[in-house]
Amino acid sequence: MHDLISLGTNNVIPALTKMNMENQTTPYFLLLELSKNRHLQLLFFFFFFVLYMATVTTNLLIISAIAFHHRLHSPMYFFLMNLALQDLGIVSVIIPKSMINSLMDTRHISYFGCVAQVFLFLSFEASDVSLLTIMAYDRYVAICHPLHYEMVMNWKACIEIIILVWVSGLICGILHTIGTFSVLFCSNVVNQFFCEIPQLIKLSCSGFNLVEVGIVVVNIIAALGCFTFIFISYAVIFKTVLRIPSEQGRQKALSTCIPHFIVVSVLVLSVCFAYLRPPSNTSSDIDFWSTILYSLFPPLFNPIIYSMRNQNIKCVLSQLWRF
Repeated sequence: MHDLISLGTNNVIPALTKMNMENQTTPYFLLLELSKNRHLQLLFFFFFFVLYMATVTTNLLIISAIAFHHRLHSPMYFFLMNLALQDLGIVSVIIPKSMINSLMDTRHISYFGCVAQVFLFLSFEASDVSLLTIMAYDRYVAICHPLHYEMVMNWKACIEIIILVWVSGLICGILHTIGTFSVLFCSNVVNQFFCEIPQLIKLSCSGFNLVEVGIVVVNIIAALGCFTFIFISYAVIFKTVLRIPSEQGRQKALSTCIPHFIVVSVLVLSVCFAYLRPPSNTSSDIDFWSTILYSLFPPLFNPIIYSMRNQNIKCVLSQLWRF
């Protein structure tokens, strides 16, 4: 966990931590206590362990299949490999600490660790949304303008797009981290199993973090723009698919689109369920499981959805399994 944090935050996190540590009354936060019962704590450890190992395994299989088989060396699968890397990053930022806390019967996370969680989690999540938008555009060009596909989605353009995706994610993470930790906290008790921004905002002494609220509003507008673009793209894609004369052609086109559309829909529905509920000042089982739903389940199910519907990936994975 500490190795992962140190890789992406050597320049950003120390400056942010130094800026605020002098004003903090405690150098740590207390995360949500999942249970006072030791047996249930160990059960939560087992739950997080199984979830983490399943997510890591499925995403590594996708990455290996795409990286080592020339059949999958195309822009669509190149983007999918980066999506798997982002999903690995999301779960690796938050699950190991929860596993350690459950196993060691503790709730502590250092101030530095909390800053790192916020920065890395938001960076990976923002990159995820950006990449899903690019993947929708990739499918739009491939199906609606197939003759121009190689010219538009050439390898140089794909690499530039991926660099832009990762950089935009880092910028989003930096802005949210600065906005969240630019205020004093009147409490160090975070009512969630990781340092989640909405729960941290509740700890602000001022009660209203104008900087972070402004950043959140801007990012909500950007996310809505991305999802609107995705759904409009798929409306055009499905309209084009219906015009394909052969049934085999329609099925081939849909096999490359439906997995991505399902992944986006799952993400949107889980986020809506987590954040469009009436706010509560107290911890609840619904808060915990809704956070699990939007933060941990999509990284687990994304590779499963893609491997189930995509014949090329299924074929390569079966070859890997026999090997």
